[in-house]
Amino acid sequence: MRIFGLLIGAVLLAGLWAWKAPADNLHEYKSTDKRFQYVGRIDFTNPQLPRFWAAGVYIKAAFKGTSCELLINDEMMWGKDHNYISVAIDNLPVQRIKLTQKNNTIKVANNLTNARHEITICKSTESGIGYLEFVGLRCKQLLAPAPLPVRKIEFIGNSITCGTGSDESAFACNTGQWYDQHNAYMAYGPVTARALNAQWHLTAVAGIGLTRSCCNMEVIMPDVLDKVNLRANAIQWDFKKYRPDVVTICLGQNDGPVDSLKFCPPYVSFIKRLRAYYPSATIICLTSPMADSSLVQVQKNYLRGIVDEVNNTGDKNVYKYYFSKRYHKGCGDHPDLSEHRLIADELITFIEKTKHWRRNTP
Repeated sequence: MRIFGLLIGAVLLAGLWAWKAPADNLHEYKSTDKRFQYVGRIDFTNPQLPRFWAAGVYIKAAFKGTSCELLINDEMMWGKDHNYISVAIDNLPVQRIKLTQKNNTIKVANNLTNARHEITICKSTESGIGYLEFVGLRCKQLLAPAPLPVRKIEFIGNSITCGTGSDESAFACNTGQWYDQHNAYMAYGPVTARALNAQWHLTAVAGIGLTRSCCNMEVIMPDVLDKVNLRANAIQWDFKKYRPDVVTICLGQNDGPVDSLKFCPPYVSFIKRLRAYYPSATIICLTSPMADSSLVQVQKNYLRGIVDEVNNTGDKNVYKYYFSKRYHKGCGDHPDLSEHRLIADELITFIEKTKHWRRNTP
């Protein structure tokens, strides 16, 4: 009986050892680990599950090992709709991944060299598709990532800024769901920021306007500018957490060619409000890249008067930029991925000239 008991004990110990040391030899690092870098409007009410809605929110980390798993939760708005994320590791092709579960464990890296790797996880669908919660990473060893860039840019806008309708890699236009072609990571804002070695925030909601929004939306950008959950106009944002060097405003597509007295004074007030939040930021007012010829002409006229008025009051750090052409080859007349790169190239050139910055060399 004593020998039988020893055998049973040995089996139990072996089972316990197997449970403590999984075959993949990966360790779980929770979201509270100080080595994770968070950029964007994020609700940290529950630090174990930082929650974010806005397109373009991203998390950066570094790890050592040949593989990595991401643990991330999806709101699954309306019980079925799933967010997309973009995952960039080193200089490998960026993965665009559709979540499939409420609680997801995703192998985002495999068969890498057993060395240091940098990873970025970005929400590529906009706030109307619901929140994500970052749970953590499973990897051999979590490392301290490279410092975040000192430069900061905020891109204020609508569906164009969110990257809506840009990516047909998973679903062609007019197939799937309306969010299946979203790709915020490759939208003009993040592309511009990465080229200029800057952090980015996308303060953008599909369908939103400055004075009126489309699609029966009950909010406009001035309503939600100070919120974490932009689409729902909920959770107060603390502007002290992110002070951009440059702010771009790309609004007006959903307002349409409204009367100047209904559009220009609110736009001036919006700029003055931004100036109160960001006393030293360079503010750049943009025409809509997807506007047709009649709307873009209206926008040019309005922006000329708006920027002149603000400049004449003493604020010389406000500029206007008119895009050189219409970009609308994507779904629903939105820019596609190739056009977002062209839009970014125009904006990069203008920021280089205005701020005397230089883009990264390949």
